[in-house]
Amino acid sequence: MATLASSSSSTVLFSSPHSNLSPPSLSPSRLSFSSSSHISTTLSSSLSVSHSFVTYPTTSRRFSPCSFSVKAIAADKKKVLIVNTNSGGHAVIGFYFAKELLGSGHEVTIMTVGEESSDKMKKTPFTRFSEIVGAGGKTVWGEPAEIAKVLEGSAFDVVLDNNGKDLDAVKPVADWAKSSGVKQFLFISSAGIYKPTDEPPHVEGDVVKADAGHVAVEKYIAEVFSSWASFRPQYMIGSGNNKDCEEWFFDRIVRDRPVPIPGSGMQLTVISHVRDLSSMLTLAVEKPDAASGNIFNCVSDRAVTLDGLAKLCAQAAGRPVNIVHYEPKAAGVDAKKAFPFRNMHFYAEPRAAKDILRWKSTTNLSEDLKERFEEYLKIGRDKKAIKFDLDDKILESLKVPVAV
Repeated sequence: MATLASSSSSTVLFSSPHSNLSPPSLSPSRLSFSSSSHISTTLSSSLSVSHSFVTYPTTSRRFSPCSFSVKAIAADKKKVLIVNTNSGGHAVIGFYFAKELLGSGHEVTIMTVGEESSDKMKKTPFTRFSEIVGAGGKTVWGEPAEIAKVLEGSAFDVVLDNNGKDLDAVKPVADWAKSSGVKQFLFISSAGIYKPTDEPPHVEGDVVKADAGHVAVEKYIAEVFSSWASFRPQYMIGSGNNKDCEEWFFDRIVRDRPVPIPGSGMQLTVISHVRDLSSMLTLAVEKPDAASGNIFNCVSDRAVTLDGLAKLCAQAAGRPVNIVHYEPKAAGVDAKKAFPFRNMHFYAEPRAAKDILRWKSTTNLSEDLKERFEEYLKIGRDKKAIKFDLDDKILESLKVPVAV
């Protein structure tokens, strides 16, 4: 039998010990349902009710129409360890993932490689780790090779390695997790391991570079764990990221400088907000059986051209943009040093996540860039002295004047 418990604060707790009992029918036009948890057969839900007139007749099993919000919380909470890199663009993935898990009621420990006193910890997202602690998470520091010592006495259901790029770095974590009885092992790989293709986009199952370090890790965890999954991200944006992406464009746009883009500018890529990445990872934790044994392109679901990205950045900044195109060899520059993105079509689609995890993107690049530009101004980067030596060399080869 279902039970109801209510309090003067209009919080109603509903629990059903048996799946044969249908949940209450709710008016779809009046109900706000918020849940980022996978709800198992045994369910504990918190109903936050804005109106006091709520009935639950045993015959009709139906609420009378009213306006309220529901936050469903799964009974099967997980203890999750995130082994997080101390540098590069991937660090922000662990930060967002930890916050999303905590918001869904899971227990989280984030172990950052290195020492807490390191200068690297003076950058975002590490300077915002108080947000994790404030939400009930734990933060520790240490080396992967010493993980057993660092986490002595701790037990986890899930481990995410968001640090290693090769088997030497990941194996100590994976072996410790296996010996400690960890049920699920997740790994942040990279979409960069795909071989270039004449049929973009990259989808799960496409040919990868056999000598890539991430590939060796994926093979190893598939052999060691019965429940595992690998995630391949591309370029990402989001508050707390410490690797240039959109900032490269903002730096030029706010200073009224030309934006030099190699090639035609029609090359396609994917710029994903890290919220999309963390929501995908959270679904894997909450749907372990579905996620098990799969590789997921950890990206948003829309591509953008390089010229298009420049234009969107300009729109976010409310400024005009002057795009110029060049051929790296003719300009005498290395495109990898002169431009932050690959000079080719490079984009993947999250087909597996949509099909297997029922994941959906919730972000919008043009709106996300507005948020990022606000933060760009807030930290004063628009006033920072920046050298444009390579830009100047490119522009000189094109005979493009630059305002001083």
